[in-house]
Amino acid sequence: QLLLVESGGGLVQPGSSLTLSCTLSGLAFENLAIAWVRQAPGKEREGVSCFSDSDSSEYTADSVKGRFTISRDSAKKTWYLQMKDLKPEDTGLYYCAVDDITRFRIRTAQVMCDYQYLSFGSWGQGTQVTVSS
Repeated sequence: QLLLVESGGGLVQPGSSLTLSCTLSGLAFENLAIAWVRQAPGKEREGVSCFSDSDSSEYTADSVKGRFTISRDSAKKTWYLQMKDLKPEDTGLYYCAVDDITRFRIRTAQVMCDYQYLSFGSWGQGTQVTVSS
């Protein structure tokens, strides 16, 4: 059974840093697309950072570019979202989502973040990030 477990959220002050983790079990850590998605209060879900195993591409949304970084540790079957210089507008529930990259015709990380993540079949439980002074 595929399982994604997220951790690392919390309440922090503006300008702080956090690293979110997403650990996969029940599936091989290959040929996957991963998306970090956030749901801010009153806003639509947004794909903030994605990675595609198809071409090893990474993508970060303009809203967080230069502040958020996606990475992974294959030995630990874990993806990370490193967030720095956090702002109040980064507040939200953060999810990781994955799917088999071979399901998709276009397999770049940008497309995953733009809209493809909405059809991903496996989602974590979400971890809350609150940025407030």
